[in-house]
Amino acid sequence: MIEDIELETLINDVYEYYGFDFGSYSKASLKRRVNRIFHLDGFTHFHDFLSKVRTDPEYYKKMVDEITVNVTEMFRDPSFYMVLRKEILPLLGTKPFIRIWHAGCSTGEEVYSMAILLKEAGLLHKSILYATDVNATVLETAKKGIFPLRMIKDYADNYRDSGGQQDFSNFYIANYGFAKFNEDLAEKMVFSQHNLVSDNSFNEFDLILCRNVLIYFDNKLQQRVINLFDDSLAILGFLALGTKETIKYSISTSKYKQIEKEKIWRKIK
Repeated sequence: MIEDIELETLINDVYEYYGFDFGSYSKASLKRRVNRIFHLDGFTHFHDFLSKVRTDPEYYKKMVDEITVNVTEMFRDPSFYMVLRKEILPLLGTKPFIRIWHAGCSTGEEVYSMAILLKEAGLLHKSILYATDVNATVLETAKKGIFPLRMIKDYADNYRDSGGQQDFSNFYIANYGFAKFNEDLAEKMVFSQHNLVSDNSFNEFDLILCRNVLIYFDNKLQQRVINLFDDSLAILGFLALGTKETIKYSISTSKYKQIEKEKIWRKIK
């Protein structure tokens, strides 16, 4: 296990050499992920690892990609998507145009899930889905809309549990062990690199989803990101966080009303 002081040295050096700030990430989570990379790549001395990060920009990029990747799946937490389907989308459907932001979209499974919901509700044609992540590698995967076929049965089960009525195979073409999702879903998506730690608001949205990303940040950064979302959300828009998020005290109860039991809030003023 690397020492706390070594982790601080890594954080400082990454910021000095590359301008990327890990300082507000949860130390426990960051330490676990750095330890994993340290051992997977066969290092035994921390100074060798640090030297590699300092002098090899490609290795630095690989390290950041490993640290910032988040686990995701299509229709994760089907009860959440049931609430979107039954309660949120009918309200958004009254608007002339719908803007949605998936912040921390990872490899894109949840963006495609949302596109399927919108298509089934007859709303995809007047929607645009902005999908952002700090990790450029996962964004490239997300743009392709190609996922391992071995995962599709679980995704199809999640889809049905979320209230989906169609044959899930209608949404993709299977080939050589992979499922490529239909182009009409991707046509309404815009993928872009965005860093929640340092970047600002870039549009006004009707729905912002950031699910199980803030758990990797410390309290101060969580509050910064909540303020960023507040600046980016239209009045009567919705903010959806993940089941593991424990930040309800960061969200103003005078400005937001929680929907149901899911971690979805509506901005009321």
